[in-house]
Amino acid sequence: MGIEPSVTSPRLLHDAYAILAERPVRPIAGGTDLMVALTAELGEPPDQIVDLWGLDELRGITVDSGALSLGALTTYTEIRRSAVCREHLPVLVEAAATIGAAQIQNRGTLGGNVANASPAGDTLPVLLAADATFVLGSIRGERTVASSEFWPAYRRTALAPDELLLRIRIPLLAGREMRFRKVGTRRAQSISKVVMALGWRDGEPAEPRSVAAPWTEVRLALGSVAATPIRARATEAALEGRPPTPETADQAAEALAAELHPIDDVRSTAEYRRIVAARVLHRLIREAGGW
Repeated sequence: MGIEPSVTSPRLLHDAYAILAERPVRPIAGGTDLMVALTAELGEPPDQIVDLWGLDELRGITVDSGALSLGALTTYTEIRRSAVCREHLPVLVEAAATIGAAQIQNRGTLGGNVANASPAGDTLPVLLAADATFVLGSIRGERTVASSEFWPAYRRTALAPDELLLRIRIPLLAGREMRFRKVGTRRAQSISKVVMALGWRDGEPAEPRSVAAPWTEVRLALGSVAATPIRARATEAALEGRPPTPETADQAAEALAAELHPIDDVRSTAEYRRIVAARVLHRLIREAGGW
């Protein structure tokens, strides 16, 4: 290994802002990805690192102004143990539980998953499907970016060089239902081949005796099937206004298989991802419909 990077560990957020405004540095939170890259000598290491772990201002799970708010340094373990998360967004708890082993969950952070911008990030489809927004901050002030606009390209984010991700905010919508599913090489400690989150609200049945209400405000988000986490908008449109029946599931699965254009890589093939994504969606609709 070559020259080790210089590490600065601010204790106050405004000090971190000042460092980022002054010179190019690499922010880290839990460091679970960067430490692996440094140990394996993958790519060029950063010259300077700003360690955010000591910033208590970036911690905490609260509900305010009709939204679930999670500090960027919230760990996966904290999400799993949070009664607030279990009550308001259990699919996020489910997604956090799929990430790595206990050591990774103790150090890895939700903000790190977001800012790392891996298309295989397991929490990212949940955040997309839940219409999450990200609060970014710098010495210039704060701004909010929608999750649908945060990942413009592979491993790229909307963060400016001097900005930090401060909070993740998820609107709490009455009647919203969500489902999550991850497919990997094995049941645990596996990088996803397909990861999916499905969200909807029940509309008014067309007939009083209808067996299932039609879905409205449908959100379908996926990871590991494109260069970025994506919304499958054509498939969402195919589901909008439809009840979760076998016919709906069949048509939605066909729509998703036609909409996706994944790639072959070291973890899987494009054909496998397309077929499995369609089958996972079919199963989630079946589970939601109770048939």
